[in-house]
Amino acid sequence: MTGELSPIDKAKFVAARRAAELVEDGMRVGLGTGSTAAWLVRCLGEMVREDGLKFRGVPTSTRTAELARRVGLNVVSLDEARWLDLTIDGADEFDSDLNLIKGGGGALLQEKIVATASDHMVVISDISKEVETLGAFPLPVEVVPFAWQTTQALIEETLVSMDVLGRAATLRMNGHVPYVTDEGNHILDLHLSRIGNARQLALVLNQIPGVVENGLFIDICDTVVIGYGDGRVETRDINQGTVEHDRLDFVETENLFTDLAD
Repeated sequence: MTGELSPIDKAKFVAARRAAELVEDGMRVGLGTGSTAAWLVRCLGEMVREDGLKFRGVPTSTRTAELARRVGLNVVSLDEARWLDLTIDGADEFDSDLNLIKGGGGALLQEKIVATASDHMVVISDISKEVETLGAFPLPVEVVPFAWQTTQALIEETLVSMDVLGRAATLRMNGHVPYVTDEGNHILDLHLSRIGNARQLALVLNQIPGVVENGLFIDICDTVVIGYGDGRVETRDINQGTVEHDRLDFVETENLFTDLAD
């Protein structure tokens, strides 16, 4: 129940609750991956059960798909949906232009494909994810397993000419073995500290052989919904240039918070 949540989880919950209200009957909706997106899926499941909401959801990872099915959502593939009305996802960092770093949960490739195939992308977050300049959070880069160390060396060499503070790249691990994405790839986390030109870096990284995709989402996000631990919600729309403030009451909702997995 919300009374048992930490302030950060309360912030994630109210952001997810507000964003869930954007989903309307008949929509095709991309469902993000990560702890905040998991709150969204739970909220949407409640709306399906209690309000009769009908929509098709396109998950961005196998674990989001599993959670979505468990709470009763109609899950389809992106190929079935073809194009989406809306994608709602979390972010590891966002700046004032709503450029993002994503991929901390390891699903950046599917997340970027789904978000790009949408009319509108909404990010749900707590205020701790807002930064003046991207780069404090390690930038994930998905790479093919073949010769990943060569790809790592090429990336580090390329970073010498980029406007970044750090150049170390580390292989993401899952215990004692390399982390494997849903597509069977590895992830290199780039410890850059500060990214001076995120647009340029995103383009350059994707030209390196062995790189599948990077976690910089440039000019993709349209709206960010920021939750606070006291129930306040701030919604910023980059296209409309608007900022709205609201407050949500914490309501004890049976089964919404039980067995939450992400």
